Amino acid sequence: MHHSFLKPAISLLTIFICFISKTANAQKDTLQGRGDEVIVTGQYTPQPLKQSVYKIKTIDANQIKMHAATDVIAVLNNELGLHFSPDNTLGETDIKIMGVGGSRVKVLLDGVPLADRDATKQSLSQIDINSIEKIEIVEGPMSVVYGTDALAGVINIITKKGYKGKNNLSVTAKFQEETIGKTYYPFVDDGIHQESLNVNWNNHQWRVSAYFTRNNFGGFADTAFFPAKVFKPKEQFMSGATLGFKTNSFNVWYRLDYLNEEIFSASPMNINTGLSFRQYYKTNRYTHIAQANWNINSSTKLNTSISYQDYQRNTESYTKNYKYGTTERDDTPEDIANGYWDITKFKTWFLRSTVAWIANPKFSIQPGVEVKYDYTSGNRVEGNPSITDYSFFVSSEIKPSSIINIRPGIRFSKNTVYDAPPVIPSINTKIQLTKNIDARLSYGRGFRAPILRELYFKFNDVNHKVFGNLLLKAETSHSFMASFSYTKSITTNKKFNSTLTGFLNNYTNFIELYQKGISDTFSYFNINKYKTVGVTLENAFTCKNLSASIGVSYIGYYNEYRDNKTIMSDDLKYSWSPEITSNIFYKIEKLKTNIGFYYKFTGKIPTYILDELGGVILSKKQAFHWADLTISKEFLKYITLQGGVKNLFDVTKLNNNVTNPNGIHSSGSSINYSYGRSYFLSVILQWTKK
Repeated sequence: MHHSFLKPAISLLTIFICFISKTANAQKDTLQGRGDEVIVTGQYTPQPLKQSVYKIKTIDANQIKMHAATDVIAVLNNELGLHFSPDNTLGETDIKIMGVGGSRVKVLLDGVPLADRDATKQSLSQIDINSIEKIEIVEGPMSVVYGTDALAGVINIITKKGYKGKNNLSVTAKFQEETIGKTYYPFVDDGIHQESLNVNWNNHQWRVSAYFTRNNFGGFADTAFFPAKVFKPKEQFMSGATLGFKTNSFNVWYRLDYLNEEIFSASPMNINTGLSFRQYYKTNRYTHIAQANWNINSSTKLNTSISYQDYQRNTESYTKNYKYGTTERDDTPEDIANGYWDITKFKTWFLRSTVAWIANPKFSIQPGVEVKYDYTSGNRVEGNPSITDYSFFVSSEIKPSSIINIRPGIRFSKNTVYDAPPVIPSINTKIQLTKNIDARLSYGRGFRAPILRELYFKFNDVNHKVFGNLLLKAETSHSFMASFSYTKSITTNKKFNSTLTGFLNNYTNFIELYQKGISDTFSYFNINKYKTVGVTLENAFTCKNLSASIGVSYIGYYNEYRDNKTIMSDDLKYSWSPEITSNIFYKIEKLKTNIGFYYKFTGKIPTYILDELGGVILSKKQAFHWADLTISKEFLKYITLQGGVKNLFDVTKLNNNVTNPNGIHSSGSSINYSYGRSYFLSVILQWTKK
C-alpha cells in the first residue's frame, strides 16, 4: 500500500506507451468519449456526443461488463474526478464530483431522479448492475435542466431497452463468486456472491423484460471481535419488470423495480456475560416509472415521465446471549426513543414533461414543467414533513453558424418551504475552432433547498446525537467551466481524443454537518462560503483491438478559515489534491479473449478544521493507488468466463493525519477504506432466439 507517487505513474505511462506502439485493433464501442456515441442526458433528442454543448462522460455496456462489478459504485470508482467515501456503519457511500458531493449530485434512472433518505447515495448500490445499458455523467451544474440537487453534476443510469425493430427472445444468466480479502466460502456468508437472471422479449412494437438478482456480501471482520465486523454483512434481492409499446412516432413504457436489503451490525461479544448487541437495517424500495416519447411531427417532440417511489428503512435491535443461545428484543420505550426500533418512510412523486420544437436548423426551443413531492415520517423525524418543488424551465439552441451552438436556459421554481431565486439561469456554448478542436464554455446558477433529513432529523443514542436544523438557509452557487477537446482520426481504425478542462464552483450558504462546540452533538449548519477549483486533462486512444485512456486532475478545496479575520491562520486559501486514472482494454480476437486493466491514484485529500482551542488544524487523508485486472474469455457460442483481481495494491486502511499550522500537536487515525486484494470468477450464459 505504501508506494511513491512517481514510480507507479511512470510505470503505468510506460505500459500505456508500449501498448500503443503495438499493432493492436480495438473495438470502436469501447473507446470512452468517442465522438460518434449517441447520448440522451440533457438533450432535446438523442445526438452524437461530439455535438453536445455539455461535457459528458459515458460508460457503455461493454465497459460495465468488463468491470465485473456487482454494483454501480464499483464501475464509477475508476472515473476521473469521482470520489467515494464509504460509511461502514450504515453500509452507505457518499459521492463527490469535482470536489462537491452529497445532495448536490443528482442520480437519475432513465432521466428520473431517484429518492435517497440522506446526502449519501444509497440508490447507487440499489440498482441492478446487470440491467444497465450505459451510464452518462454530466459534470457541472444542471439546475436549469434537472432542478435542485444538480449543482455538482448528474449521473444518469440508462437501462437496457432491448433490440430495436427485431423479433427476439434473449435469456442471460450470471453467476459470480468473489473473495473478501483472504476470506471466502462458496455461495453464502464469507465472500461476495451474485446470481442474476434477465429475460427480454421483443416483437417490433412490444417489448417485455424481467430480472432477478441476489447480492450477498459476507462482511469483513478485520480486527473486530466476534461477531462484530468492520464491513457489515449485506444481502440484497432485486427484481423488476418492464412493459413497452412502440410505433414509428410513439414510444411508451412502464418499469417497476423492487429492492429488499438487509444490513447486519453487531457489537463484540462480552466475554464475561456472553451478550452482543445486534442491529438489522432492512430496506424495501419500490420504484415505479412510466415514460412516453411522442414525435408529434418532424419538428416537435413531447417527452413525459411520471414516477412514484416508496422507500422504507426499518431498524430492528436485539441482544443475543451466546452462552444460552437466546435472543431478546430491545424494544422498551427508551430503546424506541433512541432509534433502536424505527420505521422511516420516504415517498416521492415526480412529474416531468418537455416539448422540443426544432423551428429550423439554426433555432430550437424546449419548454418544460416539473413537479416533485417528498414526504417522510418515522421515530427519528420531527412530525410528518413534506416539501414540494414546482418548476417551469425553458432553454433554446441557437446556431448562428455551422461552428457555433449557444444554449441559454432559465428556470423558475416555487418551493413550499424556501424561496428560490426568481430566475435560475445558465448558458452553454460550443464552438468548433477548427476541424479537430472544439471549445465548450458554460456558466450555471445553482439552487438547492435543504433536504428533509437536514431539517427534521433527530437521533440520540449512546454513540450519536444528530439533529436537523430548521433555521437552515437554501444553498446557491455560481459555476464556471471551460473545456477544449481535440479529436483526430489518424486512420479508419485509429483515433485520438484529448480534453483539457478548467472549472470554478462558488457556493453560498453551503450546508455541512458539524459538531456543536465541544459537545458530542452534531447538527447541520450553513457555511458562508465554499469553493472548488481545478483542472483536468483526459486522453483516449483507440487502435483496432486496443482502447486506452489516461487522465489527470488537480482539484483545490476552499479553506474557509483563511478569510476569517478572527482566526490567526497563514494557511493557503485552497488545499489541493491530485488524481490519475487509466483504463486499458485489449482484445485478442483469435482467442476470443478480452483484457481490462483499470488504475486510479488518489492523492492526499486535505481539509481544514478547528480544534477545541479554536486553532486551525490541517487534516489529510492518505494517498493511495487502486487497480483492477479482468480477463474475459468466450467459450462455445453462449458462455463467457470472467476472472481477475481487484484492489491489486491491497488497500485496506487509510491514515488520516492531523497537524496544526505550527506542528505543535500531531495526531493520527485510520479509516477502513477496503478489505484488501480480492479474486473473482464469473460465468455468463447468454442465449438469443431471433
